[in-house]
Amino acid sequence: MNTLELNALYKSYGAHCALDNVSLSVPSGSRTVIVGPSGSGKTTLLRMIAGFEFPDAGRLSFNGQTLVDGTHEVPAHRRLIGYVPQDGALFPHMTVAANIGFGLATKGTEKQQRIAELMDSVALDAKMAERWPHELSGGQQQRVALARALAQQPRLMLLDEPFSALDTGLRAAMRKMVARLLEDAGVTTILVTHDQSEALSFADQLAVMRHGRLVQSGHPLDLYRYPEDEQTALFLGDAVVMPARIEAGWAHCDLGRIPVNNHRNNRSAQIMLRPEQLQLASILPSDPQDSGCRAVVTDRDFSGNTCTLTVELQPLTSSEQPGRSLLVRSSGMYAPPAGSSVQVSTIGHAHVLSEL
Repeated sequence: MNTLELNALYKSYGAHCALDNVSLSVPSGSRTVIVGPSGSGKTTLLRMIAGFEFPDAGRLSFNGQTLVDGTHEVPAHRRLIGYVPQDGALFPHMTVAANIGFGLATKGTEKQQRIAELMDSVALDAKMAERWPHELSGGQQQRVALARALAQQPRLMLLDEPFSALDTGLRAAMRKMVARLLEDAGVTTILVTHDQSEALSFADQLAVMRHGRLVQSGHPLDLYRYPEDEQTALFLGDAVVMPARIEAGWAHCDLGRIPVNNHRNNRSAQIMLRPEQLQLASILPSDPQDSGCRAVVTDRDFSGNTCTLTVELQPLTSSEQPGRSLLVRSSGMYAPPAGSSVQVSTIGHAHVLSEL
């Protein structure tokens, strides 16, 4: 069952079109991530769901209730939707306990018990209840903001780049904690981010936006493996894109003959491989000259357990121009050094992006 339905939403600010015919279904209890570069319209869409902005046209419904259409607009405070902004937006003149308890209808001991439960749920020590926001780290402030949003028992939680100000290690830990917490609570969640790895790891459903339009949506693995176009492919990670001729389920390209996920014949197309689909093997002096696609390692980007290599394909004859440069992802410990001669092979299918 879908909790949230967005249908043909439009929004413009003067001559600038912020949202252009955006439609999306968000399943109940799921984690949907809206990802895109700055100015793609993702934050405008999130604010529209929250009720801070209203569309010029289109319809938005939640659990069967119409929130916005041509004649009806439900204000933000009546939507029972939680919202955690990028900076947490804590009240600086209130303690941690007062921030979390802000808006709770209960009083006295019952309210204090509820605040304690919320602090425990986001892994905040009870001793921090009387601290002020400026005495907290960035991660602690985000936990307080999340607890305050959960206090209202929202039907839907909106997260607007809540981890962007945290360092890399803390960001990953916070992301896992928040995902687990919201899943255990059964709260449908929408996260907005421009961080591709964050989007891929957090989402059950991924929605890619560009220039105010929803380009593609679906399971993160499907979008990573089968992006709609080259821009989406490159936005979601490193990619090897090259022209090819498609015949009977095979692509004839600079890498030789490799299988593709499209069986239409006799046409030119762009194909995509992810760097981890390319494998390298060292070439021995005794190997024949025609033993597969040859290349030379021209650059190494070592990052511990992995190493991203740049390899340059070698022409078959001395009269040909130097070959194409490709990115290959290898084990960090066993990656060949720069200057090595290697043989390049592929695993899996190449994805056909678009016709030339």
